[in-house]
This record gives sequence, structure tokens and C-alpha cells, in this order.
Amino acid sequence: MRIALVSEHANPLAELGGVDAGGQNVHVAALAAGLTALGHDVTVHTRRDEPDAPDRLRAPEGYAVELVPAGPATRLPKDDLLPHMPAFADHLAARWQEEPVDVAHAHFWMSGLATVSAARRVDVPVVQTFHALGTVKRRHQGERDPSPRTRIPLERRLCRDADRVVATCTDEVAELVAMGMPPGRATVIPCGVDVDLFRPKAVRRDCRPRVLYAGRIVERKGIGNVIEAVAQLPGVELVVAGGPPPEQLGTDPDAQRLRAVAASFGVDDRVTLLGAVPHERLPGLMCTADVVVSVPWYEPFGILPVEAMACGRPVVGSAVGGLLDTVVPGVTGELVPPRRPDLLAGCLRTLLADEDLRARYGRAGRRRALAGYRWEQVAASTEALYDEVAAGGVPAAVGATARAVPAGGAR
Repeated sequence: MRIALVSEHANPLAELGGVDAGGQNVHVAALAAGLTALGHDVTVHTRRDEPDAPDRLRAPEGYAVELVPAGPATRLPKDDLLPHMPAFADHLAARWQEEPVDVAHAHFWMSGLATVSAARRVDVPVVQTFHALGTVKRRHQGERDPSPRTRIPLERRLCRDADRVVATCTDEVAELVAMGMPPGRATVIPCGVDVDLFRPKAVRRDCRPRVLYAGRIVERKGIGNVIEAVAQLPGVELVVAGGPPPEQLGTDPDAQRLRAVAASFGVDDRVTLLGAVPHERLPGLMCTADVVVSVPWYEPFGILPVEAMACGRPVVGSAVGGLLDTVVPGVTGELVPPRRPDLLAGCLRTLLADEDLRARYGRAGRRRALAGYRWEQVAASTEALYDEVAAGGVPAAVGATARAVPAGGAR
């Protein structure tokens, strides 16, 4: 099968940790690799943001990445890309007219707009994964939401125009239905984890208790709340992996904000910002942590908790979005309401004081990651969905889960 993955701002070959480079990049890269391993011809279409890069690159895993000329060939915030989507769509239509594809899978809402527009001209079925929803973002950020004002009505239209919607968690299905998605349009396929890369490793570390966060350092990820919680835990250190390269931390606004928060709580000597950490080094870093935290204000899926569980680390997360599916309280970690550093501090205090509990949660998390979140499973479930969509099959029931629920972790 010839498969086109469209990811307008999230290049699967980009360095992770920047403002707009995170879980979606990992998802698209791993899905492309998994589908290629299953024998499919996969091309990822992403916007050109460097003038000198070749038009087409080949990833080590065998899939192709094509850079689409849409807007200036420089890095732009993803919220500024909407005016360039018509040009993106024109390019896709021309490419698919020249080299037909069997299915197009759009990642993020702007990719969906371009993909649907192009697919209508060449009769290609469209699968849509939103990765984040404007309704949820607006609910939590209000007037601070930088998304284009037309985002929500355009996402509502996409719910009707796409042949199938892939939701990454059950909570997202409810949001989609509330947006007006027709019944039977969504199938739940979660994000995955490379369980060979992310695995438990013995690490010798003789120092104070360590809490780790890894990922983007934008405000909505709740890292400021983690700093406030750590301030209530004498002797505990917080390590933050993510953001710009280390040499740019001194001028990065988000890094400066976090350092100011740490200073205001008197814990700047216990908070370490590492900057961007190569993906292949994350497992080793995770295994140095006693607890991994992921407490975003909202989260479509959240890949960090699954990576931490695969490493055998206990997770404390916020009870939002995909974390409601991935983290099982009392089994693989704990969940707290977002923006509650007092409750977060209590959970961390309990876990850091109980080595046996941490070990038990870690073992259960590894089992859960193996049972339900391997990228091979995600790719196989997505392949089955593509086969159904390409054949014009009847959609699965709303919320139908295309993965096995890990034993001992169902709720």
C-alpha cells in the first residue's frame, strides 16, 4: 500500500524539545517506521522550513520525507501556518496526481485541511488524527490561546469531511462527539513507545532523590507547578530535559520563566534545566530518576508517561486526556488534578519515601507498556484501519479500541 502521512509542522526528522517539536514528531516518525516495516511504501509530507534542505530525504528506517514548499522556507510558529495551507494542498494534489496513493493520514488540524482539499481532487480516502483539539486548548488557555480564531469551526468541519478519525485516547472521543463528529467516525489507537529503546537499566546514582520531567517546557505542561511542589520537599532535586539546545537556555523565554519560578520558591539550586536531550539518551536519563512527572494542564495523549513506564519508572501525572488511559492509579503511578502542586507534593512525598512501592509501580508500568503500547501494535492497528478505509468499509463503533488493554491495568 502507498501511504501518505501529512504532518505540516512536525517533521519526523526534527530535533525534539523545541516549542513545536514534541510528541507529534515522535508519533509520526514511529508510525512511518512501523508501517514501512510492515512492507508499505510510506512518504511523510512536512513543510519546508530550511531553504537549503533537499526536496526529499530518506529516513534510516526506510520511509521518505518530502519537504513541501508552503510559505517562507524558515521556521515559523505552527499557529502562523494556516495562510500557507492552500499552497500545501496544491502541492499535495500535484504529487498525488503524479504518484497516486492509497490513503492519506493527516496529523494535526492544519494538515487535515490541506489533506482533505488535495484528496478531493484525486479521490484519496483521508484519515485524520488531531493530536490536540482547539476546544480543549481554548477551555484551558482562554484568551491566551494563540491558535487562529477559525480553528474550532474548521476542526468541526474536519470531523465531517475526513473518512475516519483516529483518536489517541477515550477522552478525545467524547470531545469529538461534542464537536459534532458523526457517530461511528472515530477509532481509538494510542500513541506508542519503542520498548527496546525505552527499557529498565541499572544506574548507579548516589545523590539526593530525583524527580524528572522530559518534553517541551511551555507553560501548559505544568512544569511551574512541579517546581512549586518540589519546593515543599526538602532535599529533592528536579531535572528538566527539554526546550532549546543547552547553549540557548540563557536566552530562551520559557527557560527564563522556569528559572524565575525556581528562584521565587528558593529552589534554584535544586532545579536543573538540561535543555534539549537527544531522544536516544532519554531512557538512560529516565532510569536515573526516582519518579517521572507529567502534569500538564491538558494533554491529548502524552507520550512521556508511557516512555517512563517502559523504563520501569513510577509516574505521577495529571488526571487529564490520555493520561487517564495510560497511568493506572495505585498500579503504575498516581494521578492528581492539574494545577495542584500541593497534591502533587503529597504524591511525590509518599513515593519518594517508599522504595518498594516505586519498584512495584515500575514493574507494573513496564508490563503495561509491553502489553498495549508497543509501536508494532500501533502500526498493525493503523494498517488494519487503512485497509478498511481504502476498501470503503463500514466505520468501527465510536470509541472502538484498536489495541489490547494491558492485563492488570484495565479500569
